[in-house]
Amino acid sequence: MGVRTELRDKNTAKAGQKRMVRMGVDGPLLITVFTLLVIGALMVYSASWDFSLYIYEDPSFIFNRQLMWIGLGILAALICSYIDYHYWQKFAVPVMVVTILSLVAVLLVQDIRLNAARSLSGGSYQPSEAAKLMTVIYLSVWLYSKRDFLNQVSFGLFPLAGILGLVGGLIFLQPDVSAVLTVVVIGGLMFFLAGGDMKQIVLVIILTIVVGWIVVQTSETGRARLESYWDGVMDPLEASYHVQRSWEAFVNGGWFGVGIGNADTKHTGLPVPPTDSIYAVIGEETGVFGATLMVGLFSVLLWRGLEIARRAPDLLGALLAGGLTIWISMEAFVNMAVIVGLMPFAGNALPFISAGGSSMLVTMVSIGILLNVSRISERIEMDSVRKTGEVVDFQRRRVFSPFSAPKPARGTKPVGQVDRPSIREPMAQHRSSRKMAVRRLRELFNRD
Repeated sequence: MGVRTELRDKNTAKAGQKRMVRMGVDGPLLITVFTLLVIGALMVYSASWDFSLYIYEDPSFIFNRQLMWIGLGILAALICSYIDYHYWQKFAVPVMVVTILSLVAVLLVQDIRLNAARSLSGGSYQPSEAAKLMTVIYLSVWLYSKRDFLNQVSFGLFPLAGILGLVGGLIFLQPDVSAVLTVVVIGGLMFFLAGGDMKQIVLVIILTIVVGWIVVQTSETGRARLESYWDGVMDPLEASYHVQRSWEAFVNGGWFGVGIGNADTKHTGLPVPPTDSIYAVIGEETGVFGATLMVGLFSVLLWRGLEIARRAPDLLGALLAGGLTIWISMEAFVNMAVIVGLMPFAGNALPFISAGGSSMLVTMVSIGILLNVSRISERIEMDSVRKTGEVVDFQRRRVFSPFSAPKPARGTKPVGQVDRPSIREPMAQHRSSRKMAVRRLRELFNRD
């Protein structure tokens, strides 16, 4: 009975692996996102129940809204995971136009909250969050369509600067300095990943620094944040009130925290604990262990996203996966760095964790697109295996296939090699025949 049970368990595991391969699901990415969502829901309730009770007379009001947004986000991610990412080429321009009109509407409506006009519909929708996602999608499509002309300044750098200048300028007028810098940095990184000329990339870096300096100097908020950060670097006792209370939370938490729901700083003046400062609540309630776990989870997300980009079948998929992954990871690491005083205050939400519908929805849409790139990559690779007609000797565990054949003559393409454009490392690489054979062998054994 024990042997039969063990064999049945092995067969069940193999069947599950087969389904995972057929679906193209990236297991580590899904587990990471699910873990972040669970942690986020738990911490939002812990950080917001007193605020909800005081403002809405319901300790679960913010928590319930967050659960609603998580549900909508999961549904959006599921839908996007089944929409071929190439369809974004048709919708990129109309969606970008709608995003720009939304940014203009914010300036016209002037719904002032926390000394800034950033939202519509009574504060429930922030177009600047959607603008980050749509900028990545639009730039991916645009860079893919202009891939043969990127090294020409009139087709590459100047139009890129115009796109980023329009979006960034509208966001700057809200004002939202951190979102402006995020859009500019993402645009420069995507131009680099698309294979832009090194001279233009150096020029982009210089322009980014100059634009960042101008934005900070012409914005009272940006200038105040930079001065506060510098004062804190010179003397921790002169750091901003926000950073000092965050440090207090981490000191109280120690190595393993005071326990979920037992934090004190969220009750005694820590600014906006359910949103911008939620990482400080995590640090106090779960200690250094929990704070480090958050860094590890987002590092895994970055790794899996870049791996999906590397395996993408074409440049469009690589740019979409790489751009979305870098954007989400940058938002997370900036938020955590700000809370511990390593960067000037930016006001970025912590993806999957901070309370807020706009951030949750656009982040989950990004995950859906990532999963779709992964699904299509897996499908193309599996089709390539079938076409090569590999034969496996299961007794000796050897593979006889075109991949094990001698290296082809110069100028000819190896049999079974996936045809894809050459793009900058580490986004994608032409795999050698030996590496492809090993991967095909593993896939065949997993299907067994």
